[in-house]
Amino acid sequence: MDAEEQIEVLSAVFQCDRPAIDLLRRVLVPHHIAAKQILARQGEASHHCWIVVEGCVAVQVFGIDGQRQQLARHDPGEFFGAYPVPTTHRAEIEALVGTRLLRAEVQSLAALVATNAQIGAGMAKLLARQLDRALDRMATRSTYSAAGRVYSALLALADGHDHIVPAPQITTLALSANTTRETASRAVAVLIRRGIVSREDGQLVIHAPRMLSEMVS
Repeated sequence: MDAEEQIEVLSAVFQCDRPAIDLLRRVLVPHHIAAKQILARQGEASHHCWIVVEGCVAVQVFGIDGQRQQLARHDPGEFFGAYPVPTTHRAEIEALVGTRLLRAEVQSLAALVATNAQIGAGMAKLLARQLDRALDRMATRSTYSAAGRVYSALLALADGHDHIVPAPQITTLALSANTTRETASRAVAVLIRRGIVSREDGQLVIHAPRMLSEMVS
């Protein structure tokens, strides 16, 4: 990420003027992780926080039965990690796809938020937007069928495009939709059979976005 893109991203996220952005640039530095890479493990000390620029990460825990459960997913523009003080990771954080982030040492960012009014207001707006998205996702889990949650997860990964690169793994998709691997596999098979999506050259191509949207129920 070059300096110009970093400035553009921070301006969009925090909605601050240039002097405030320059302060943030000293603290929030570019970071990249590959698909399936573990960013943090459950029980480890947590001294950093992140903002997703591109891609997405999943927050997952292992239950007493050893099964992995997804608690949350963070998409572009979302903030996660320790804040406002260091803590312990309550869950594992994994990149679902190749992901670009901005990473900060938590106390350095918290000091900026506490001492700069524009940055503090920007952080408040960022967290308010994120809470609204989290409530939307909770509503989806409560009101959609299991297959509908799979289709909703596909639309979220596509993010308005007609393809997903790389094609999501069934296990990852099932975790995102909070359902079983078998259910996610059957849901995708229905889409392929109906010609709504197809797998081509390592990507999932969405041929009929409107039909896919209509199946979210």
